[in-house]
Amino acid sequence: MIMKSIATLALSALAAPALAQTMPVPVQTISGTVLDVTAEGQSTRTPDLATISAGVVTQAADAAGAMRENATRMERVIAALKRAGIADKDLRTASISLQPQYRYGENQPPVITGYQASNSVTVKFRDIGKAGLILDALVATGANQISGPDLGLDNPAAAMDEARLDAIAKARARADLYARAAGLSVKRILSISENTMETPRPLPVMMRAQGMVAEAAKSQILPGEQELRVNLSVRFELQ
Repeated sequence: MIMKSIATLALSALAAPALAQTMPVPVQTISGTVLDVTAEGQSTRTPDLATISAGVVTQAADAAGAMRENATRMERVIAALKRAGIADKDLRTASISLQPQYRYGENQPPVITGYQASNSVTVKFRDIGKAGLILDALVATGANQISGPDLGLDNPAAAMDEARLDAIAKARARADLYARAAGLSVKRILSISENTMETPRPLPVMMRAQGMVAEAAKSQILPGEQELRVNLSVRFELQ
């Protein structure tokens, strides 16, 4: 009988922590007035990173010839990028394609007249001021397809935090305004939810190079300014 009682006590001791873990957390009661406020915070930065797509399009009578010519010219383009100081981590193959070219005749099946090969790489420029000169070198080296840039920040964390602080300050100021108008005061924040937004990045007009080296010599990228935004929904308790 004594042994049975000891066993029962031991089981009870083991079960107690498990029961404590499953106990629901008490819900905090709200005794005052609830106010929901939406506020937008902003921060502005000059972009320090430009991403473009540069590639080569070649044509030949047969598929192998089109790919061979494309590979030769693309090798020169990549070598030019590396000579300009672009690191391997900032070069990534974007696409490679080979497509037949057709001649269409009335009431006739299409006839293959040749093949077109294309190869493009995504390039990140961390020194935007030199991007235009590098693009000119690419065209001179054999690139005949350029698009972009996509301008942004290499490390946007600090700018986003600045926008968050701006948003919460605006939300609190607005809550104080409503509370004073109602003869109340802000007691506490009940919840915060965030929606991150980003304004369209400036997209300078870029040339699509087709052997026009003289015009390419005027290429330049203007970074402008980028605005980062954070939209907060904040719930306050007023008393």
